[in-house]
Amino acid sequence: MINWKSIEQYDIPWRVLSIALILTLIGLLALKSISQHHQDSVFTPFFKQIVFFIPSVILCAGILFLPRYAVHKYSLIFYFVGIIIVFLPFFSDPRAGTHRWLDIGLPFAIQPSEFAKVFTMIALARYLSDHTLKMKQFSPIIVSFILVFLPALIVLNQPDLGTAIIMVTPALPMLYWSGARPFYLFLILAPVLSILASFNTTLFAIWALMMGSVIVLAQPKILSGIGLFFGNIFLGLLSRPLWDMLKPYQQTRLLTMIYPEKDPLGAAYQIIQSKTAIGSGGFFGKGWGDGTQTHLKFLPVQESDFILSVIGEELGFVTIAFILILSGYLISIVLKHSFLSKDRFSSLLLIGTATILMSHVFVNTAMTVGLIPVKGLPFPFISAGGSFLVTSYILTGLIMRFSIHYTD
Repeated sequence: MINWKSIEQYDIPWRVLSIALILTLIGLLALKSISQHHQDSVFTPFFKQIVFFIPSVILCAGILFLPRYAVHKYSLIFYFVGIIIVFLPFFSDPRAGTHRWLDIGLPFAIQPSEFAKVFTMIALARYLSDHTLKMKQFSPIIVSFILVFLPALIVLNQPDLGTAIIMVTPALPMLYWSGARPFYLFLILAPVLSILASFNTTLFAIWALMMGSVIVLAQPKILSGIGLFFGNIFLGLLSRPLWDMLKPYQQTRLLTMIYPEKDPLGAAYQIIQSKTAIGSGGFFGKGWGDGTQTHLKFLPVQESDFILSVIGEELGFVTIAFILILSGYLISIVLKHSFLSKDRFSSLLLIGTATILMSHVFVNTAMTVGLIPVKGLPFPFISAGGSFLVTSYILTGLIMRFSIHYTD
């Protein structure tokens, strides 16, 4: 365990905490602006964020005292705790038609899935580190995906598609980092890519050529290779008739989810207003507190999902660029320490942490500018949300703790 009196002798990456605090400060500036015209003059998004910020930092600092062997030892216990807590919201009244939040008798609710995704990532890091010698086999890959899909499917039924995707996302980079054969990872992705490519003839032909090349280079058994190739081709060809069997309104719903511009007053409304806010801000913004899209309430979910739009309108593109550069620098630090780590568990945990942060940054930024459909994922350290802020600082504490290059 770390001795606080001599903590200076350890190589703790304090830059990680500094970046987290800078991003949080920028988020608080945006939330303060949003809260100026909030209906509730007390429990504003700014006030709630301040309330959660203090215990978040304390918890982050406390993680520095955790022995690494204890995190490894009790990771599976936390994993099962995570599964239990994502079940609990189903036993309470829904909020906004979903079972994402758990009422604990306070003025605010918590979102258990935020904590479950961290516990799932840690449990996966333990499993992969404990089975390093078996990673050239296919069975550990199947077990790894079962490990992440179990809580993800529960969260998906809340429903919360965005968080469910984030739970699964670390699996591939962590598997690759642990030494799994790339061909086995390809087997996992191939059916999904075959279905997606089947809706464009040219794209499907290119995918078939690429798939055949990968199979030839991997040199599996002849029957296995033929079965894999034609199985995916058949799956892709079958997707189109299944699509045609759907009723028109069902096709419209799916197309609207993928291409929200087809419904400008419904699914596309958020993205259109987000683009308008960012575009009107220009390079330096309209000025703090002067965002018309923000304060006239044209921009929905502005305190969490679309907080970058608020920042873009009021503080300009230069501030968004600064945020993205700082976030990229944070992720690069985590990847560097993962590469330098002396033990497999720490290295995998850092890779998983970097993947979670990078996924949130990418998805939130991409949906803000309309590159992908709205998924409801907040931006790390900036977006409002007590549970998410706490888990963001838990990840920060884990990064700092497992980046210390010494053995317990």
